[in-house]
Amino acid sequence: MTTLDALAPRSGRWTRRAAMAAMLSGALWLAGCQSKPEFRNTDVTGADFAQDFHLTGHDGKQYSLADFRGKAVVIFFGYTQCPDVCPTTMSELAEVMKVLGPDADRVQVLFVTVDPERDTPQLLASYVPAFDPRFLGLYGDEQATERTAKAFRVFYQKVPGKTPGSYTVDHTAGSYVYDPKGRLRLFVKHGTGPEPIAQDLRTLLAG
Repeated sequence: MTTLDALAPRSGRWTRRAAMAAMLSGALWLAGCQSKPEFRNTDVTGADFAQDFHLTGHDGKQYSLADFRGKAVVIFFGYTQCPDVCPTTMSELAEVMKVLGPDADRVQVLFVTVDPERDTPQLLASYVPAFDPRFLGLYGDEQATERTAKAFRVFYQKVPGKTPGSYTVDHTAGSYVYDPKGRLRLFVKHGTGPEPIAQDLRTLLAG
């Protein structure tokens, strides 16, 4: 006996075609119940880049994306001597943590430096947690930084200053957001504001 035969009542009122229609109707109903979440930021679910990294934390430990499984993760690429975008982004993310309240403990913010020449572990350790003690700075050598930026499609380039050590770095200003299963879900533009980010993080945490 097939599955469709089993669905048909013995009274014979349901034909095989009716049973098939019932199954199709049920499938469509389930599909309607599983609609995609509506995000305030750019939905990049299913993207085939920015899948992982292997970098060192300002605490001296080695990290990859898998180490934060179970938390929503926000990754921002910047540098400590950045005059504008980086401090405003980090301040915005600190506000997001306040808006989230207790849910903030289920969110990990990662600051990946694009200036490994000047951003020592000691400097990252004083700069990054100053915005929120839960924030973590990540770094690699020049090759690891280049490799990671390429994998995440992040642009960065030195802009010479008046002296060799006074250069600035042009870089991508947005952030990536991952769900607690480690899947890339969102791209957040610079200056979005804390409320839309917090709302999307709550959605990911609830899922």
